Amino acid sequence: MVGRRVLSLLRTRAAASTPAAAADEVRTMSFGRKIMSGALICLTGGVALSAIDDLLIYHRCSSKAMERAVNDKRIIEAIGEPIVKGPWYSAALAVTHKHQSASCSFPVSGPRGSGMFRLKAVHNGDGSWLSFLRPMDWEILILDALVHVPENDKKQQTFRISVADNATAPLACQACTRCETQQSPSVGKNQLQTS
Repeated sequence: MVGRRVLSLLRTRAAASTPAAAADEVRTMSFGRKIMSGALICLTGGVALSAIDDLLIYHRCSSKAMERAVNDKRIIEAIGEPIVKGPWYSAALAVTHKHQSASCSFPVSGPRGSGMFRLKAVHNGDGSWLSFLRPMDWEILILDALVHVPENDKKQQTFRISVADNATAPLACQACTRCETQQSPSVGKNQLQTS
């Protein structure tokens, strides 16, 4: 079976050895190779742009989270100052399809301990395909710190700190005084029909 295939391959090569057939075959192979190499370059460029966009999203979100964490007394008391962000390759990032929201977690460390920051953020702005060229404004909705603090007497503490921004903290509930109770017109009709 293999012998037949080798013989048929040799016959087609011998038949294509005429100068006109050989030139046509070279043109066809050259055109196919150009299309294939162009497609591979486009695919590689798309993957590279996506990776760069994800890295920029991670950098912007983690920078805003670090700004909040440095101002939180509970985190400073737990792991100390200065708080250092871990390497980007130890982080996890999940972005929605249209880049409207992101979830991120990344390691941090301080002189007294280490931890993991987890955040959820939303993107303020349009979702156009050129948005990666402009800086995106991300608003952090939730920021949690899982902090591990080793103690000298072999007792280790791990606890969770929820960091809230005063600007985005929910307002206290207030009684509604403007609302007036109104009777719906359908109730009046039903009363007329039953009488």
